[in-house]
Amino acid sequence: MSAAGTSEAGIVIVGAGQGGFQAAASLREAGYEGRLVLVGDEPGLPYQRPPLSKAYMKGEAGIEQIELRAGAFYADHRIELVNARAIAIDREGRRLVLEGGEALPYAHLILATGARNRPLPVLGHDLAGVFYLRTRADADALKDRLAAARRVVVIGAGFIGLEFAAVARALGHEVTVLEGASRVLARAVSPEMSAFFASAHAAMGTDLVLGAGVIGLEGEAGHVTGVATGDGTVYPADFVLVGIGVVPNVELAAEAGLEVANGIVVDTHLATMDPAISALGDAVAYPSRFAGGNVRLESVQNAADQARSLAHRLTGKGAPFDAVPWFWSDQADLKLQIVGLAAATDSAVLRGDPASRRFSVFRFRDGVLTAIESVNRPADHMLGRRLLAGTPAITPEQAGDEGFELKTLLAK
Repeated sequence: MSAAGTSEAGIVIVGAGQGGFQAAASLREAGYEGRLVLVGDEPGLPYQRPPLSKAYMKGEAGIEQIELRAGAFYADHRIELVNARAIAIDREGRRLVLEGGEALPYAHLILATGARNRPLPVLGHDLAGVFYLRTRADADALKDRLAAARRVVVIGAGFIGLEFAAVARALGHEVTVLEGASRVLARAVSPEMSAFFASAHAAMGTDLVLGAGVIGLEGEAGHVTGVATGDGTVYPADFVLVGIGVVPNVELAAEAGLEVANGIVVDTHLATMDPAISALGDAVAYPSRFAGGNVRLESVQNAADQARSLAHRLTGKGAPFDAVPWFWSDQADLKLQIVGLAAATDSAVLRGDPASRRFSVFRFRDGVLTAIESVNRPADHMLGRRLLAGTPAITPEQAGDEGFELKTLLAK
């Protein structure tokens, strides 16, 4: 890792995750020749987070396989890697202050600060054997503990919780998933898709408990032994994984006086209220036509697309950010792909048979396509990305008719 050592003011990027890395790589690709510094508070080279709950956890991929690029890439592209925590932004002096007092001058600052795990707010949350999964260090600690565990309790049936549950079951562990909502993946998918994944995880042998409000964690000798829910049940646990969402890392921006509202507020060009500071990724609230207003998305795709868009703007080739949002989740042999943004009240049209484990749910609002949720049907997903990039010319009747060739819509 490089240290901050010169007084040249170039572009400084705070956050060495997918978005920060992509911003640096895209700036060089777009022709930026000035000093370029990527500041990250985790040791080692920037890496991908999605495999942590899947291939990395199962031992199918090592650290070299999940690193975004080998070390030589950064030297070859003159990207300085600084391993330090940023603690303040001196907007007047255009300096990023690092822990320890060192400061990096900047001509432009990019905040790609990401998000952190939402802590479990109950007694016992600090017992040994209670884990979160966000970083490589988290994954390494989990892998070590998982090897000796038998009974695993997962709190939260979102993407991370269900992905990890599928891995733990495949490794032969007893798994209980506790979810406070009435269905799994409630924030992300339709009730129809929730029902499918609940059934799929039950078929894997996972004990899925919905409407389970966790009120505390029990332990012996400082180590967790069980999870207590509001109905008086205690679920035995050798260890616990908490996956109840994330909190955007906005403190650096807020303390510098930048506008924050469920994220660092930016405009359609990803610029903050300070013309010398831009922001992108999981920590950013940006205006989206797909959301009908400001939205904050937790997505590798969103972070990477915003990074590319911002790199183009900073090299004089910019256009408003308007990429179609899409997401994915791998759970056992099921690949869930989502394109677009649906509201809870949007109608759902089924295409295909869920029993075949290859189907899609098309979401509509007032007859207009808003999103497509697909399981093991990548063609539907790719078609949705193309349709939603423009004005989607598809009716609910066409979506539900397996005899209708969807690809004919692309010729219109």
